[in-house]
Amino acid sequence: MAMTVRVDIVSIEKSIFSGLVEFVVAPAEMGEVGIYPGHAPLISRLKSGAVRMRVPDREDMEIIYVSGGMLEVQPGSVTILSDLALPEDEMSEDRLLAEGRKISETMKNRSTSMDFVKLEAELARAFNELRGYLHLSHRRTGV
Repeated sequence: MAMTVRVDIVSIEKSIFSGLVEFVVAPAEMGEVGIYPGHAPLISRLKSGAVRMRVPDREDMEIIYVSGGMLEVQPGSVTILSDLALPEDEMSEDRLLAEGRKISETMKNRSTSMDFVKLEAELARAFNELRGYLHLSHRRTGV
């Protein structure tokens, strides 16, 4: 059995991934960083991009889009905290575009400045999700 390291990826809303992986590749601020079991301690800011993980006994890589955040590496664990984190299988261009249109339409009919602030934050989140989806889909197709 291959050596593994525990990975926890958490967004503001929920825990996105928690489990053992053989390695992790994360979009650190100064470039991608590869993390294997026993890696030296490290703390880094993350930029938007894909976190790729090799899960034991799975053929495909596990891919999770993050909108930035923080990465902490300890010899036996990796923790990623991100405002927005989405597994690749939850990303759908149609769903994200529809959500963006719905929020834009609601913004036109807002009644208070607080409504506007809430809707603006939701719109920013929806467009960040869409940007992540498009980034991942372009990497897969080589565009």
